[in-house]
Order: sequence, then structure tokens, then C-alpha cells
Amino acid sequence: MRFVPFAALLVGSCLALPAVAADAQAWLQRLAAAERSQNFQGAFVYERNGSFSTHSIWHRAEEGGVLRERLLQLDGSAQEVLRVDGQVRCASGALADQLIDSQLWPARELNAEQLGQWYNLSVLGKSRVAGRATVVLAMVPRDQHRYGIELHLDQKTALPLKSLLLNDKGQLLERFQFTHFDTQVPVAEMLEPGDGCRPVRLPEAQPVTTDAWISEWLPPGFSLNSTTVRRSPASDEPVACQVYGDGLARFSVFMEPLRGAVVEDLRTQLGPTVAVSRRLKTNDGDVMVTVVGEIPLGTAERIALSMRMAESQAEP
Repeated sequence: MRFVPFAALLVGSCLALPAVAADAQAWLQRLAAAERSQNFQGAFVYERNGSFSTHSIWHRAEEGGVLRERLLQLDGSAQEVLRVDGQVRCASGALADQLIDSQLWPARELNAEQLGQWYNLSVLGKSRVAGRATVVLAMVPRDQHRYGIELHLDQKTALPLKSLLLNDKGQLLERFQFTHFDTQVPVAEMLEPGDGCRPVRLPEAQPVTTDAWISEWLPPGFSLNSTTVRRSPASDEPVACQVYGDGLARFSVFMEPLRGAVVEDLRTQLGPTVAVSRRLKTNDGDVMVTVVGEIPLGTAERIALSMRMAESQAEP
């Protein structure tokens, strides 16, 4: 498929834009409701950084609004993950590392009106994915601090059958696409983990209300969603974690005391995911600040450089 440059998506009649945006918002509202209530199963392809993998998925909405889903990788070594309400309960293989705290198959509380402040929303037309009719939405960022998304939503259920994450040049960073999809309720047996699926216990996270760490600059529209502290599995040091989001995109900032450890600054990108680390000098010793998320590399670097301790000033 050829990707349309973002600039071209914005060209059109100004009089037609409000209606198009309203249609797109209506579809996003349907999507938000469907992801919390719809049962489905199928197979999909996931592509990132030129690497492909194929997966089966079973997704069931249970009583009380509980979501249960099982993912099984179909190529390479056997890997699976069982999640309940987005939390990994058991996993096998490297697939666990990809899905813990990730949004590969998110159940987001989308706010279409809020997203319209940071993305130009429009309906591009219709398509077909996995033999089903879809409507194609474009979510074009209004600035350079987030990626664009092309969504192909099932016309009957409003669930995403295909999503493309694109940079500002319209180049593909990540693809998610169903090859088979149906809305039958998955049988209970298909949601039971296999023998190799081991229980996952994340390091205990304690909610934090302190404002010891602040960012002197954030991309427009991003706000602090949560702050926790966990023990580092490598050093047993307390690591503060702040999660920011704009209602769609998100990134995390980690602050870990170094205690004299020699650690190099980091600047890397794999597909849409970036990681930027820099050493920050404070009155309490050096701290490694790391920004991880699906945001442009330059944006992550600027965030990392902006982090400060609110109560004790960093040393020059």
C-alpha cells in the first residue's frame, strides 16, 4: 500500500472539515465502547522495524466488565500471554517482555473530543480487511511531537482490524492487521493458558503523591497520568516512574539513583519505540533519567533534558 503524506491528508474544503471530523469522532466513540464490551477471536500480523510475527487472539468480555484475552504467537518459538483487564497474568518467551505494560492490543478510554485538540481527525473512505468491510480513519498530529495513525475499523463492530503508525513523512513505523476475524464468543478452553505459560509477578509498585520530580517541558496535550516507585531488579534501588499521555500516545519517565555506578547515556529507536537516557547531577547524587515511549526521538530527548528535582536543585 502507498502511504499518503500527512500534508495531502489536510488538503480539502474547509467547509467540509467539520462534518468529516464529527464523523471521525463518532467512530472513535464507537471504538472506545466496543473494545470494552465486544467478544472476538482471530489471527493478526504484527510488523515493526521490518520484522513480522503472526498471532492468534481470543478476547472475551465477562461479567462485571472484566476483559480476558489470550495471545499465542504462531511462528518461531512457542510464546503466549494471558491478560486480565490489561494486566499480564502469565507468559512464556520474549512475548511477555513486549506485552508487560504495553498497548499492543489496548482497551483505551478514548475521548474523541479531547483527541481532536491534538490530532486532525478525518474519515478517508472505506476498505476491506480480513474479508470484512471497514471505514478508514486518519489521526494526523497537529505538531511534531506525536505519530499519526491510520485506523481501519470494522463497520459492524467498530473494532480496529488494521492500524498503521506513521511518522511525519508518512513512513510506516508499525503495523497491526487481522488476517482472520470473527465475533463468536471464545470458548472457555481457548482462554486457558498452556503448560509453558508461567505466572508473572511484577515488582510491587507503590503509588506516589510526591512532586519531587518535575518536567520543565512537556509536549502540548500531554499530562501526568500516574507516578509510582518500584525496586529495580538489577540494583534493588527505588526507581520512580511517571507515565504521561495525551489520550492516545503515552510515554514513561524513569528516575534511578546510580550510587556511583558507571552507566552510559542512551539514545536508541526500534520502530516507533524510543529510549533516551541521560545522567542528571543532583545534590543527592547522580540519577539516570530514562524516557521510553512511542514518540519521536527528538521529543523524548527534550523531555529527558527537562527533568528536574523540585526540592533540591541539580548541581551545575
